[in-house]
Amino acid sequence: MSIHVQSDSGLCLLHIEGEMSIYTAAELGAQLLPHLQHQAQLEIDLSQVSELDSAGLQLLILAKREAAHNGASLRLTGHSRAVLEVFDLCNLAAFFGDPLVISDSTH
Repeated sequence: MSIHVQSDSGLCLLHIEGEMSIYTAAELGAQLLPHLQHQAQLEIDLSQVSELDSAGLQLLILAKREAAHNGASLRLTGHSRAVLEVFDLCNLAAFFGDPLVISDSTH
């Protein structure tokens, strides 16, 4: 699991790669949450997330709530198949409010 950070014109773009699971949630949270306190606009790219369990999902929910609490805008983009499956299973697409793009899985 890793997070790559890019900042451009007031937008902080966070690319998460690997698992978002109980095994990585604490480390991921320690890297992710400080960005929510200091940025007005954040985007989290989930295209490289290979696994998402309830701990990873809780972290995304926490990030969305913390951003709102701090008056920041948080968008989730590039939802991987693993992320889409969990969002669908838990019926959480509306909670996050971001467009879900289902890509062709033949690659």
